[in-house]
Amino acid sequence: MIDLNKIKAIDVHTHAEVSCNDPEDPIMGKFLDAASIYFKADRKRPTIPETIDYYREKQIAFVMFTVDMESGTGIKRISNEEIARFANDNDDIMMAFASIDPHKSKFGAIEARRMIEDYGVKGFKFHPPIQNFHPHDRMAWPIYEVIAEYGLPAIFHTGHSGMGTGMRGGGGIRLKYGQPMMVDDVAVDFPDMKIILAHPSWPWTDESLSMALHKENVFIDLSGWSPKYFPKQVIHYANTQLKHKMLFGSDFPLIKPDKWMDAAKDAGFREEVMPMIMKDNAAKLLGLK
Repeated sequence: MIDLNKIKAIDVHTHAEVSCNDPEDPIMGKFLDAASIYFKADRKRPTIPETIDYYREKQIAFVMFTVDMESGTGIKRISNEEIARFANDNDDIMMAFASIDPHKSKFGAIEARRMIEDYGVKGFKFHPPIQNFHPHDRMAWPIYEVIAEYGLPAIFHTGHSGMGTGMRGGGGIRLKYGQPMMVDDVAVDFPDMKIILAHPSWPWTDESLSMALHKENVFIDLSGWSPKYFPKQVIHYANTQLKHKMLFGSDFPLIKPDKWMDAAKDAGFREEVMPMIMKDNAAKLLGLK
């Protein structure tokens, strides 16, 4: 169990990109090559144990997930079970979210329930552009129903996708599915599911801010961008009306938390809101306090 007194922050957005059991998928390798160029990141990705050691040294708790995009890309996912086992063995620092391709529908709902009941996952991750689905598509509802039943949060990628940028045809990724307002119907129809809109949502930033203002169950994670590039309105609302709705996230390993935190010092965040953004808001959302 995570001891909030022993950690400095909670990173709600980290990726598992290297399996300890399976070799790198060749299609995924092409996406990783392109993403490394776009983010100016190291092409060699850390393993899950290496990530655990990194975050434990930094005294930062973290949420980790894969992205199940098997239908949209043909890429074999890293198994949810692999990530969950590591989280259960390192629950002083790590939490697992599961990712299930929405095209799996009722079959996916069975997996979602099993991941919650047998593996103790703390939430779920969706990436509509890469998973090639409209967030409100009825095929996803059986999975949403399970998540809502257990009152767990779900992260939805929003905005531009670094994955696929620079590839031929954007790697087949349709950016339209990253429009935040597409998630608004999900927030209405599943009020017991906490929804985290990932990233500053550019070029639809104001939609995410509006939704977080309007919907009690909608939050925003600030991952995927260095804070020095955040649109001004993100900083404004983080300092005022949405200070209880903003969550620290890095997008590790593409962006490392220490670089995010260094940039945040000069981004314009008020000193009194930083403890909420860095730890307190996520601790409440994840049931740690």
